[in-house]
Amino acid sequence: MKRNQIKRRPLADTVLASLEPEEKAYRELDGLGLYLRVKPNGSKSWELRYKRPSGKWSWKGLGGFPSVSGKAARRAAEDLRRQLSDGIDIANLNDQGELPTFRASAEHWYQRKLDVGRAPGTTSQMRRYLDGDILPRIGDKPLTEITRADCTAIQRGLEARGAHNIAEKVRSWVNQIFSEAIAEGLCELNPASELRHIAAKAPETNHYPHLFEDELPEFLKALKVSKARQQTREAVWMVLRTASRPGMVRFAEWDEISFEDGLWVIAADKMKMRRDHVVPLSTQTLASLKEIRLQTGRQRLIFPGQGPRNPVLSENTINQVLSKVGYKGKLVGHGTRHTASTLLREHGWRKELVEAQLAHKEEGIAGVYNQAQYIEKRRAMMQWYADYLDALEVGITEERAKQFKVLVEG
Repeated sequence: MKRNQIKRRPLADTVLASLEPEEKAYRELDGLGLYLRVKPNGSKSWELRYKRPSGKWSWKGLGGFPSVSGKAARRAAEDLRRQLSDGIDIANLNDQGELPTFRASAEHWYQRKLDVGRAPGTTSQMRRYLDGDILPRIGDKPLTEITRADCTAIQRGLEARGAHNIAEKVRSWVNQIFSEAIAEGLCELNPASELRHIAAKAPETNHYPHLFEDELPEFLKALKVSKARQQTREAVWMVLRTASRPGMVRFAEWDEISFEDGLWVIAADKMKMRRDHVVPLSTQTLASLKEIRLQTGRQRLIFPGQGPRNPVLSENTINQVLSKVGYKGKLVGHGTRHTASTLLREHGWRKELVEAQLAHKEEGIAGVYNQAQYIEKRRAMMQWYADYLDALEVGITEERAKQFKVLVEG
């Protein structure tokens, strides 16, 4: 049937079934903004012409004919017009006719972070605060119904716990989730966009508290008699002796360790700077790992957590060990990197060796081209460091100090 032969509207089922395709796709009005679209290949579908709350005209697909009959399409169009009259932007409705929730967008955002290979420590932190602080408050709300007050409540809840650093991260994550949703046409506004202007000022703190050389002897003695379980205690020693980020140690795997070469090789996708990192291991660290291997050698992680709900050593466990030996507020796991950097530089070890050990990237063009890892020189440096820590614990005599100085200058 040719469309110029149509006698009445709404379109009868016989008309809907017999309308012929033309060289170009066309729409035929059924009534009240509802159209049947006919493509050149003969396929037919329903579309509703409507005005969005912004004042712009748009189209909303309602399914294909004949799977969606004329009667069903008119009923769906009526429901949508009712929602339009209530101020709802039907462009944001999903296939079930529901407004997309923040939870759906948050999960999509989180999966993208996993897909691009964000470090496990980072994604586990994202997951923890999504589940603990963000989704319980706004997860089941439609994106378009979330207010600035909702987002402010999340931020202030974290600040009230003193978690100012986490509040800043969460604010950034919620911003990103809304930005992606806007790009995908799921909402028009980002209610989290200006939260930084009302963020509470974090109290002045000693970021990454660390120790200086004259404070190390007493600390090392206290750590040696720690009553923490052996695996946890050895994780702390590995952080200390390798000057590694605690997260690197927590997620360390047995297949990354080469006992023959005395190396710990970490793949780029686990590193903050997204490049492979090689850590030379001192004889003390290798001996410690051989002991731990008797306990966890059949598992993937060197320092697993306890129980199925905690498969990975938690980020607070290392700091708890330091607190319980009397160094709460004086030293944290990450602070051991500052301690190592300061001590090594004060004893004459070259800056590039220390920075390579810390997995720091040089600034400027040098950071692009100079990826030398100085493995053998760093091996000597970190063996010196482990030996020096041992010497500090028992007390360094004047003669022994000369030996360490000769070793450095040599």
